[in-house]
Amino acid sequence: MTHCPRCAFDTVETLHSSPVPGVWDVLQCRRCRYTWRTTEPARRTRRDAYPERFRLAAEDIDNAPEVPAVPPLRPSA
Repeated sequence: MTHCPRCAFDTVETLHSSPVPGVWDVLQCRRCRYTWRTTEPARRTRRDAYPERFRLAAEDIDNAPEVPAVPPLRPSA
């Protein structure tokens, strides 16, 4: 089972797979939204190798300030 490298959540979804089957997948955590490609180094893809200073716990996410929304695109000139 794949767990999120950043928050250790056990619900990870595949956002996209490579055009060549089995080469890489893009995964995203359903709790913290961390996204990674399976071909990235262990420090980005495995919890035990993910830098401790960037790891999150459920409490960190629950107590985080609201993430600002992305503003709408400006109309073309």
